[in-house]
Amino acid sequence: MSIQGELQDLTDRPGDPNRLEELDLAEEGARRSLAAVRTHIATLRERQHDLRQAAGEAGEKLSFARKQLDEVRVSIADRKEQRARLDVESAELTVRLESVAEALRRDVDASEEQALAAPPPDLEDGVDRRDRLASIEAELRRMGTINPLAAEEYQDLEARRSHLQEQLDDLESSRNELRKVITALDDEIVGMFRAAFDEVATAYEQHFDVLFPGGRGRLVLTDPDNISTTGVDIEAQPLGKKVGRLTLLSGGERSLAALAFLFAVFKARPSPFYIVDEVEAALDDANLRRFLRLVDEFRRTAQLVIVTHQQQTMEAADILYGVTMEPGGSSKVVAKRMVESPVTLPAS
Repeated sequence: MSIQGELQDLTDRPGDPNRLEELDLAEEGARRSLAAVRTHIATLRERQHDLRQAAGEAGEKLSFARKQLDEVRVSIADRKEQRARLDVESAELTVRLESVAEALRRDVDASEEQALAAPPPDLEDGVDRRDRLASIEAELRRMGTINPLAAEEYQDLEARRSHLQEQLDDLESSRNELRKVITALDDEIVGMFRAAFDEVATAYEQHFDVLFPGGRGRLVLTDPDNISTTGVDIEAQPLGKKVGRLTLLSGGERSLAALAFLFAVFKARPSPFYIVDEVEAALDDANLRRFLRLVDEFRRTAQLVIVTHQQQTMEAADILYGVTMEPGGSSKVVAKRMVESPVTLPAS
């Protein structure tokens, strides 16, 4: 049942007169209580408004008081700093006073009272005492202290200066000689480098022609006018290709160009034997045969030790060296002579 229905039901019921009177009295009392509560609430709200207003005024006074406190603190800090400076100046003046008194007793054997009672010196008209005192003090400073051993010290210093001057002259002479030696060495190095470069460049062109039939390869100085700082560029152009950098060549072609330069150095500066390790690993069969022809030219005047896994290189060798391990045994070096005379490689 809804609330409205319950109210309607209560209205329809017959009421007790005494009960109704009690309810009226209770209602009247409730209304008076409600009016008193509302009055009290209004009073409290007015009091709250007054308190808020008073709190705002107190906050403003507190902010102003804090500002004044900060100003007073700053003023106190300034006064403390000023007092510290005055204490320092007072200590300095005390030290100066003691120093002046000590100087009077040491220099003229007089006390402070005697110095103050002494008559002032006679000065010309128009001469200020302070200016005259400053002039005398400047003269004393320029004179300095009197050293009775100055002559002996001067002789000692003069002898030392002469000795150091002789050493300096020797160093200058040595430096000039070293410069001459350096210049001669530079000239010798430049000449040796130029001769070696010409030999290597000539051998490089020959070997490049062997490794790249019909191709063109050469060594070029980057700065021919300054041999001591120049670099070396390696040019390699196989037949039918026009490339400006070695990086544009294939892996096998770069290996052949490097081998041409390496063996050019070998030829320019020969040695009884050479050791190379897996230098032909990136070569195909055709390029490998060209490499072996180049090796065949060197084997006539020197011994070559080649570390390799290529079968053709092994077939072209005079002696094979390897390491083997038998079952249950330790590793050992095995040598096998292939032929009694060098192998003649077929033309490709």
